[in-house]
Amino acid sequence: MVFNKNINGYENEKEFTKYFNNKNINEFDIETVSFLETVFNNKLSNELVKCWRVPGFSKVDIKIKINDVIKNISIKKGIKNEVHTETIKNFIEFLSKMKIKKDDINQIKKYLYADGTINNTGEKRQSIIEYKINNQEAIDALNEKLNTKYIINKIINRFIIKGRISNLKIDAIIYGVTDDFLWITKNEIKKIIISKMNDYSTALHFGPLTIQSWDRNLKRNPKYEYRREYVQLKWYNISDDIIEIMAFTRRK
Repeated sequence: MVFNKNINGYENEKEFTKYFNNKNINEFDIETVSFLETVFNNKLSNELVKCWRVPGFSKVDIKIKINDVIKNISIKKGIKNEVHTETIKNFIEFLSKMKIKKDDINQIKKYLYADGTINNTGEKRQSIIEYKINNQEAIDALNEKLNTKYIINKIINRFIIKGRISNLKIDAIIYGVTDDFLWITKNEIKKIIISKMNDYSTALHFGPLTIQSWDRNLKRNPKYEYRREYVQLKWYNISDDIIEIMAFTRRK
């Protein structure tokens, strides 16, 4: 698969750290140099690059340092990219602070639990396909309300740029593996997501970011029951969107 190989996210971060650390600019290929020059907003010649992993709960996976300037990088790979996971409770509190109406918030809860309730107490649980059959009009109406510049900018900052807990903010996302990757800057992330806020989707979404339950646990496996209380945001077409924004910005 393009931009991917059979390693997990942690191993991928380690490989990128090794790829960047303790190398001079002239040791990298043209695309990597272009990435570094864009992120650092500077023409580079033969500077030494330092890189290290960032532990803990933040959107930043690695830091890259050149000439005492440090940039924060998030790393993604594979398909169906999950960009954020948190409890439904915290998610709903966040939406409430944006003055989203209570009736709309209850519709979001119904969508996530898909058991006929807003508190995960229903007897009959539905798959997302089953839920959409009788609720697509309500989903469409809700998407129209959620996809505004104000709301999406708040979503981008919390779910991609900064996160809920850490104060660290990313400067760019690298998508792929060390020998095959794309990249997108913080400003480009905002541009491409906002540009797609009116794109149609049958799912609940913020632009290209799809909202879903972490696990509907339709078979009621006790091992996974807690996942019903979590929401995930996924950026399914992240590679296509990065390629699109690269074409628009015409990097040199």
